[in-house]
Amino acid sequence: MESHELPQSSSAPDRRDENEALRRVAEGTASETGERFFRSLVDNLRSALGTMGAWVATLDDQRTSLSAVSMRLRDDWLDGFSYPVEGTPCETALSERRALHVPDRIVELYRGVPSFKQYGAVSYLGVPVFDAEGRIIGQVAVLDDKPMPDEPRSMAIFQIFANRAAAELQRLAAERGVTEREAQLRLLVDNAMDAIVDFDDEFQVALMNPAARRVFGYSDSQQLGFDVRSLLSEPSRTRLAGSVKELSAPSAGQSLWVAGGLDALTRDGSRFQVEATLSHYLREHRHQFTLILRNVEERLMAEQRIVSLTREAHYLSEELKALQGSERIVGSSAALLRALRALEQVAATDTTLLLLGETGTGKELFARAAHASSKRSQRPLVKLNCGAIPHNLIESELFGHERGAFTGATQRRDGRFVLADGGTLFLDEIGELPLELQPKLLRVLQEGELEPVGSSRTTKVDVRIVAATNRNLSELVGQGRFREDLFYRLNVFPITIPALREREADIEELARVFLDKYARRLGRSFAPLSEPTLRKLRGYSWPGNVRELQNVIERGVLVSTSGVFDIDLALPEAAEKSVSLDALEPAFERVLSMAELLALERKNFERALAQAGGKVAGADGAAARLGINPSTLSSRLRALGLLRKSG
Repeated sequence: MESHELPQSSSAPDRRDENEALRRVAEGTASETGERFFRSLVDNLRSALGTMGAWVATLDDQRTSLSAVSMRLRDDWLDGFSYPVEGTPCETALSERRALHVPDRIVELYRGVPSFKQYGAVSYLGVPVFDAEGRIIGQVAVLDDKPMPDEPRSMAIFQIFANRAAAELQRLAAERGVTEREAQLRLLVDNAMDAIVDFDDEFQVALMNPAARRVFGYSDSQQLGFDVRSLLSEPSRTRLAGSVKELSAPSAGQSLWVAGGLDALTRDGSRFQVEATLSHYLREHRHQFTLILRNVEERLMAEQRIVSLTREAHYLSEELKALQGSERIVGSSAALLRALRALEQVAATDTTLLLLGETGTGKELFARAAHASSKRSQRPLVKLNCGAIPHNLIESELFGHERGAFTGATQRRDGRFVLADGGTLFLDEIGELPLELQPKLLRVLQEGELEPVGSSRTTKVDVRIVAATNRNLSELVGQGRFREDLFYRLNVFPITIPALREREADIEELARVFLDKYARRLGRSFAPLSEPTLRKLRGYSWPGNVRELQNVIERGVLVSTSGVFDIDLALPEAAEKSVSLDALEPAFERVLSMAELLALERKNFERALAQAGGKVAGADGAAARLGINPSTLSSRLRALGLLRKSG
């Protein structure tokens, strides 16, 4: 008897069983994380499928053995149980990257099955668990002591549990990275010689490092939550309040040097003069402040290290949020596979990568995948959208600046290159980089050196560049708007990410993934997408590509109330197009010239601007109506010579 992949069935799984599985996952794991989460998942998976055993296991770095995060066979919990994958059904499932179903005689067929024989193992169902970049990180499997028939219902339920296990494994991995970085930050703060005091917008102290407790006379056991102004004399309290107000303004920077220093008070009333820096950040939409009291010599080293670690922890936190909300690269069309094969060739190297493609095609996903597969994956992936930063600020964002380098530069600040040192810098919309900054970027690419704004010192950095653009850089070079030498330096390994209209075979899979994502997020249940709906999705041109498809599916989940996805509510344009193209298809057989296409594009942009009242950005702006990035639309409007109205 041969093991085989579960067949794809045209019949829909039993909705009641799937809903019951969803209920089990939601109720059994909603309030749990880590070990208790996986125990609950395993128990509910056994119950949902009626099997003798189930487990979630992680794959080691050598891909030779599995270690159970949680495993139950009958009444035995075997958490931590490890076994080599060779000669087991797990080896087949992992090597072939697919679900594997062995309906009978599991012990006879796979001699490498570990100690499952003592439990009367007969049948097996297992599926690999992937991370966001498509790498196998583990497996979810069930084992039974009776034959397990082919049932699409079982596979559908099984996949629900597997997806939930994959999300938790990824979350735990990302959380470990954030925890380690925050631990480094706490270690630095605790061991700093300078006094560091953290307080909120009501001046209540939330943290004092050991140096601050020591200098102000507070023991480790004494409670915080008192007014930070009690640490200062009366004139200095007013000065600190003024600095807090200044930093709280929307246009203010992140930190400032408190001019003239502060007059500090210990608990016994002793006074001493300090030089101080006040930093500001937002935490859960509330203003938080960090006051660092130190001498001038130590300020430069200690504060900069704290700021760098804080910003690095911020980037790791943002990556964690992106990981929790992102999808892996989905699709198997020939056009996408060509791009993925090219990515696989270059990802593990330090070669500069240039990602080309229309807006919404997933360039950031490709950049994240390249970083995750490289030797730099343990360092941050720092991102900068060159089209979203004002021209007068982008130099400071990239290269950093010294205190006093320009108006408002009250504190020295590292740029994105320094933050990405040892890691990867993703420069999106590279075609929007101002011409005057391009030589400086070229120098970093060639020499690994930069000079912050307002400084004559040279800083060495080791950064891999992944650049992306939806513009034709060759044309920009010809127009004198992009340096030719920089273009050739970036164009070492270009990868063109196909537009969604070139990936028609992927539309159905993407739509199903997005439908499952947003349905689960809202706690709703939807019937599988119907063939008429899929036909309309495939027939639409998708000018906004995958991002537009994702937005359409999310909108459809919100507006569809009957448990059936309503394509006409989600995407009226698709319904209109399906009718008009059926009637006018012969007229569209003529190939349009570039001039005609540009005229159509201009007319469409003018219509979108008119309907949006001239607004480009915002929820009701022209960019939202077109399903594209506001900065991308602004670039196209300038290229087409259309005047942009205010707002």
